[in-house]
Amino acid sequence: MKLTQTAILALSVSALAAAAQAQTLNIQTSFNAGDFSTQFITENWLPKITEMTDGRIEIVLTPNGSVVPAKETPEAVAAGVLDGDFTSVNYFAGLEPAYAIMGDLISGYDTPQQMLGFCKDGGGEAMMQKAADAVTGGEVHVVACGPYSREALPARTPIRTFEDLAGKKIRSPEGLAAAVFSAAGASPVSIPFSEVFGALEKGIVDAADASAYVNNDATGLHDVAPYPLYPGIHSMPSMQFTLNTETWESLSEEDQQALRTWWYDAMFAMAEEVSKKDAELAARDDEGDKIEVIDWAQEDRDKLRDVARVEWEKYAEKSELAKEALDANIAYMTEIGLFKN
Repeated sequence: MKLTQTAILALSVSALAAAAQAQTLNIQTSFNAGDFSTQFITENWLPKITEMTDGRIEIVLTPNGSVVPAKETPEAVAAGVLDGDFTSVNYFAGLEPAYAIMGDLISGYDTPQQMLGFCKDGGGEAMMQKAADAVTGGEVHVVACGPYSREALPARTPIRTFEDLAGKKIRSPEGLAAAVFSAAGASPVSIPFSEVFGALEKGIVDAADASAYVNNDATGLHDVAPYPLYPGIHSMPSMQFTLNTETWESLSEEDQQALRTWWYDAMFAMAEEVSKKDAELAARDDEGDKIEVIDWAQEDRDKLRDVARVEWEKYAEKSELAKEALDANIAYMTEIGLFKN
């Protein structure tokens, strides 16, 4: 059956209307432009959200610090300067102590998948929303949260044991990670992520809380810090995916659910890929003569975990929300068998 000219015109108008409704969301990440994670999301997952929403939503990711410093993204999202962020929440520990607990409960979870489960199914999203509300007055909506990797620790000099941390200058974000390094005898230094390479190269720091092994490899950190600790001893930073509340509420329920599903699917996929890449690269480097990959003995890991747990409790005393965040994490970890009742 042939379409009449009127029907054809109606279909054309409908298609144009749908195209006009397509919304581009500008999201700043705390990833650097050259990171594996940036490339993985951009190449494999940005096209998927457009497909999942039948072209109604497109996401543009911009790298760390491209619009505002990472620690200022909540205010920027609240003000509408950014449509949203995809940021490690460790940057916000100075705004609300609960972010230190939610951002990286050092030595708490064994895998990124466990912590993603806490966010997706164990009350983590709701807890992160309470933190966002505390600092933005409800102007930011938390879509999803969780980590994608357990970080390695690139170092200029060998740190073979827990005792070797003493006196080492270690780049660390503000918050719980810095507190743990300090309690372990190291000297945490707060410098922007973008300056990590130069700080290691010049000897300003001895080691750096940077990123996953694959990201550190991609950005050349092992060229100046050839003694990486892997698997990491210290950090599994949680990201948050947020949108400006007004922008979020303007979306259909279908597209809201699509964004949440898309983000978790992407993060679980990236966690699996990063773990695989990390192991491959560490094995490759360990076989060469330029890089020595250091894997701490369990005894040393246990010593750091004991120090970290003391710092959890200290941070939980900083605010009622921080205590609630710690209780929520411990409840979930107990549920999945990481703690005994």
